[in-house]
Amino acid sequence: MSYPNAAGTCSIFTLINGMKTVKRTLLFVLKCVLGIAAFVLLYFLFAALLTWIPSNMFQEQPKEGVVIYLKSNGVHTDLVFPVHNEVYDWRRTLDTNNYLRQKRPFTYASIGWGDKGFYLNTPTWADLTFTTAFKAAFGLSGSAMHVSLRTDSLHCGEYVRKVIVSKEQYQNLVAYALLAFQLDENGKVQRIDHHYEGMNDNFYEAKGRYSLFKTCNVWTNNGLRTIGVKTATWAPFDKCVLYHFELKADK
Repeated sequence: MSYPNAAGTCSIFTLINGMKTVKRTLLFVLKCVLGIAAFVLLYFLFAALLTWIPSNMFQEQPKEGVVIYLKSNGVHTDLVFPVHNEVYDWRRTLDTNNYLRQKRPFTYASIGWGDKGFYLNTPTWADLTFTTAFKAAFGLSGSAMHVSLRTDSLHCGEYVRKVIVSKEQYQNLVAYALLAFQLDENGKVQRIDHHYEGMNDNFYEAKGRYSLFKTCNVWTNNGLRTIGVKTATWAPFDKCVLYHFELKADK
């Protein structure tokens, strides 16, 4: 009588178990890939839908009032305020001595909120790292305010929109922006010792955390939505913010 080779039988079972493990691993990887793909698809779908469906649907811009601008760099949007007017003087909050001295007076303050790590470590897209992007996407780092002071005039274009708001709306929008700054024990904004070389800008400590669902553009859009301006319901991308504002030439 002959008996099966024990070593051979063991090898077969090991091979079968190994194939089952590989199969389970591949199925797990496939589910992960499909899950990520579904998430990305739903993210963009909801972004498009909630951009198309406006907040403050029946509100119209007043014919006269305070002129502000929305400015994009192709990815990130800022709220652009007059440096000073009868409603508010941003020089009360921002020490202009911390900015490059200019021969002409400052006309506009371009203000944005965003991920601190992204702001400070990514002066260009070539400097973007996986770690910075991952931390930003999942709210793992703090936030900062980016403020640029301008001495020129703004004109509507592909990346710039003019918005007219009432004095009350403007006052509320200023309050919204100020609320995002993290103040020190003396009630002053906290400037971060960092700026982009050659630019007339500064960074300040801010409240809140950036994430996929609360991006810099969501912050900009929420400011407009809060004061009753017709805008996107949710705007994770710059084009979502600009969507409801017509591109009109300045008169």
